[in-house]
Amino acid sequence: MSTFPVVCYGEILWDYLPQGKLAGGAPVNVAYHLKQLGKNPAVITRIGEDEEGKELKESLEQKKIETDFFQTDSIYSTGKVIADIKDHEVVYDIVKPVAWDFIEWKEEYFSLIKESKYFVFGSLVSRNEASRKTLFQCLEVANKKVLDINLRPPHFDKKVLQELMQKADVLKLNSGELSLISEWFNHFKNDEGRIKSLKEDFNINTIIVTKGGDGAILYRNDIFYDHKGYNVSVADTIGSGDAFLAAMISSFIDNASENDSLEFANALGAFIASRSGGCPVYELNEVRELIKK
Repeated sequence: MSTFPVVCYGEILWDYLPQGKLAGGAPVNVAYHLKQLGKNPAVITRIGEDEEGKELKESLEQKKIETDFFQTDSIYSTGKVIADIKDHEVVYDIVKPVAWDFIEWKEEYFSLIKESKYFVFGSLVSRNEASRKTLFQCLEVANKKVLDINLRPPHFDKKVLQELMQKADVLKLNSGELSLISEWFNHFKNDEGRIKSLKEDFNINTIIVTKGGDGAILYRNDIFYDHKGYNVSVADTIGSGDAFLAAMISSFIDNASENDSLEFANALGAFIASRSGGCPVYELNEVRELIKK
């Protein structure tokens, strides 16, 4: 078995929030929760040769996240996002260009990715040609490719997004993103029709649609599964979708049933939304208690 069953690729940054800064970036958040779930992920990303980069790397090492595959950039600074929270929703100003826009291919990635079960990537890292080119090199090697759509205007391109979806084995997106993308390719008015159309157009076997407090839909092997979600007091929604995705991947690795996978992912996503920040300290028993309730 591979030392790293999951490889996460993409952005790493500081989220500058009204209450302070937090280590972030969707791939890093997914990796953190995979680690909490007993899986050992690797992260391919790039930080600046600056104090922010050094501090960011140290903070992740404290969380036991593998940093051996972090690159260092001598020209561009460590990524940052200026985030503002309005009505529990986060509004982002994603600074560019930064170090993670310039991730380079390294030969060691070939065996790292080839030996892993899942390769997780988002659409945001493709905003720059350099990291996008490296991403497509990684996708040529990857086994199960998990695309987490993350539409942050103006940081996405319709043509590139199509190319990424054509590569995906697993697609995760929220209901707003499903509605927007579906308008590009079809005219279905309901989620089931939109999901089926994406599956047929891009030959994606597994599609996951999160619906915030209303739960999530899983479409796998031409069967729909649905979970209504959990009621929690929301602190903020930072990283809750990343926690959800980590739980789904972990459940897939463990060969859990579709219904059990969806139940656990909804519980972890809701639990993280009830805490401040995307990577709070927690015990799995706390998530299991939420499921029991």
